[in-house]
Amino acid sequence: MKKVLVITYYWPPAGGPGVQRWLKFVTYFSDFGVEPVVYIPKNPHYPLKDESLFEDVPKDIKIIKHKIFEPYGLSKLISGRKTERISSGVITQKNQSVLERIMLWIRGNLFIPDARKFWVNPSVKFLGPILEKEGIKTIITTGPPHSVHLIGLRLKEEFRIQWIADFRDPWTSIGYHKKLKLTLPAQKRHKQLEHIVLNTADKIVVTSKTTKQEFRAITSKPIKVITNGFDQQKSVQTSLDEKFTIAHIGSLLTNRNPINLWKVLSELIDENEDFRRQIQLNFVGVVGQDILDSLEEFGLREYVNIMGYVSHEEAVSYQHKSQVLLLVEIDSKETMGIIPGKFFEYLKAGRPILGIGSDGWEVAEMIRETASGEVFDYLELSQLKNVLLNWFQLFKNNSLAISSTNIDQYSRRELTGQLVEYI
Repeated sequence: MKKVLVITYYWPPAGGPGVQRWLKFVTYFSDFGVEPVVYIPKNPHYPLKDESLFEDVPKDIKIIKHKIFEPYGLSKLISGRKTERISSGVITQKNQSVLERIMLWIRGNLFIPDARKFWVNPSVKFLGPILEKEGIKTIITTGPPHSVHLIGLRLKEEFRIQWIADFRDPWTSIGYHKKLKLTLPAQKRHKQLEHIVLNTADKIVVTSKTTKQEFRAITSKPIKVITNGFDQQKSVQTSLDEKFTIAHIGSLLTNRNPINLWKVLSELIDENEDFRRQIQLNFVGVVGQDILDSLEEFGLREYVNIMGYVSHEEAVSYQHKSQVLLLVEIDSKETMGIIPGKFFEYLKAGRPILGIGSDGWEVAEMIRETASGEVFDYLELSQLKNVLLNWFQLFKNNSLAISSTNIDQYSRRELTGQLVEYI
């Protein structure tokens, strides 16, 4: 078997979507003649944890660990709650304290490309002998955090290996970059590192066509789109909710606030007694304060259940029993190529997907191609209202269902086959 070293920061017990992609790729590697060796931090700072994901780690793969120093440990001494929010991506623009502004400035300007940068030098020193001992000729780095790619960069410079850089998200074009209070020198350094990585890696993997197009303007190196996906191995036995539930699974954070949906739901509640008795909004994950404020403003708070963060297994269960699955992305050009990992699990659940995002959002095309739901922009009202009313009537007749097509292309095993062929 061909050995491949996978370098990733996120690994069980890390929770959230970042861990799923490579946990599943390495699970199926052996089916295609690849033996993975996984390199992870020994003492990472994970803002979300899901111990149940340990059950999904293949028992026969080799995992090597090395210590990491992360400044989040020091900053927690100052403000643990604010540190957790920033490290998990919860960056609010409203009502920021002086301390939050200082912490964001430090995060953006002193820790480039990110706060895991101190893992780079020790990792290069630690991995060098392992590459030679194991006879590994191919390494794969996956980011964010993009400092992981700097480990690949250094190993590529020192050893005759093939390096594949996997980008689960873009680098300098991602939306939260604008919130990090970057100085011009910091912005320039991020751009410089991005350019070096994209032009030094032998091959690049991205998760969307939009990111491929962005990177194509920076590099002529081979770029392959391999999306996230769903796991066909797991079957879920559950009954549909008795109420007309619209569920959002995962974090619903700042700027993902579909005012048009809240307005339409408020109108339907006022106009339709049956709808008022049956509607329920389920939020499984962290919910931003601006969303909570809007729900209050539109009189929807009494129809809302907030479950908070749950295990991945529980999240999948909610996906399968919900009447409608809500998928929301920020209304911005920077997010047109963002395809949330939960979208693919939504496809597997087989429930109608209600998507709300920017005009030109790549997910909209995918939902149309798979006939898995409906997508609207942030301004649409009348058609959104008609669709919800139609779905509600089907729900009352016990016939709310969809017949998705062409979703097997997004199975984790199929995607792993594409990746191995590319390697």
